[in-house]
Amino acid sequence: MARPRRIVLVRHGESVGNADDTVYEREPDHALHLTAGGLAQAEETGVRLRELFGRERVSVYVSPYRRTHETFRAFGLDPELVRVREEPRLREQDWGNWQDRDDVRLQKAYRDAYGHFFYRFAQGESGADVYDRVGAFLESLHRSFEAPDHPPNVLLVTHGLTMRLFCMRWFHWSVAEFESLSNPGNGEMRILQLREDGRYALDRPFERWRTPEPYGGTG
Repeated sequence: MARPRRIVLVRHGESVGNADDTVYEREPDHALHLTAGGLAQAEETGVRLRELFGRERVSVYVSPYRRTHETFRAFGLDPELVRVREEPRLREQDWGNWQDRDDVRLQKAYRDAYGHFFYRFAQGESGADVYDRVGAFLESLHRSFEAPDHPPNVLLVTHGLTMRLFCMRWFHWSVAEFESLSNPGNGEMRILQLREDGRYALDRPFERWRTPEPYGGTG
């Protein structure tokens, strides 16, 4: 099994929806562009990625949203060294019908009180739903490692919640631990680095906004 030396997770750059949530009344979430600032964030991240990968090959998986595709293009990676696949299971959490902005803001308040993992948006998904599809993607990813010529690097261009849930699934974090962590900022990345003992370690933690509150001994 050709396990990659590193798995890099990157959140997309700032989108117009991050800058102004009224845009959701006019455009669907998946179609939103990066702002000029978001493009600059992606370009800056691309500099770090090119330094990190050097001339090594990279297997890339990109969420099907416009802002993630624009983020990936801004990285400026050598097309001869990358294998790119669009991966719908890495998409953003489905928030349901965004046309009623006040209703969505109310639901966000409910989610913050109820918990990001279990709260399901009306006509949308819960964090637990996203966790399940991320788990299905991980099964496919692990099978890809069986190829003897698998690239030494994997790059996932995705969304903040999806990044946290990927790490939750990979490292077997509890729900309480997940709920205590904040999303990375736009354009931020996290690296799962393969250690000498054959296990992966996260290069730096997600910011923690509160102490985990487990229900039992598994937390």
